[in-house]
Amino acid sequence: MDKIKVLGISGSLRADSFNTALLKSAIELSKEYLNIDIYDISRIPLYNHDHEKKGIPESVIEFKSAIASSDSLLFALPEYNSSVTGVLKNAIDWASRAESPLNGKPCAIMGASGGLSGTAVAQSHFRQIASSVNLICMNVPKLQLRKSKSLFDENNILTDQSTLEHLDKFLKAFREWTLNFINTKN
Repeated sequence: MDKIKVLGISGSLRADSFNTALLKSAIELSKEYLNIDIYDISRIPLYNHDHEKKGIPESVIEFKSAIASSDSLLFALPEYNSSVTGVLKNAIDWASRAESPLNGKPCAIMGASGGLSGTAVAQSHFRQIASSVNLICMNVPKLQLRKSKSLFDENNILTDQSTLEHLDKFLKAFREWTLNFINTKN
């Protein structure tokens, strides 16, 4: 079988985001069996039904197409005020409208934070959002990185060996999770 096609989505727009860096680490660790492309959601405008009536913005059409052409989605979530970021929620809101490519799509959630929560609350909240648009989230293993500054080097590369091992285990489980959905469709 060809490599599984995964769309990686970081909920952070920050240039030195630990979550985007986590996705980049996932690309390196899984390049033998996953083809992860990171999608930049910063170009997606704020959702407004008035805009939708005038015509779907090109950036939203591209985003929905990228979701539709992927086998699964990999979300890297920061935690803002005990929830997901507004920019990620906005992207999900746009993607869920009319003929949603999110419907029945397998996904996995991981996250990195500077604090002690490891994005646990954001991940829990994201599961509620995912359920409402019928994304099918992998439940275990979980990947919730705490005190992320100590796990990445000055170039924002994940260097902590035990974290790399856990990420590898997480990605292999995600591969199996996605394969279950692909095999069910075929």
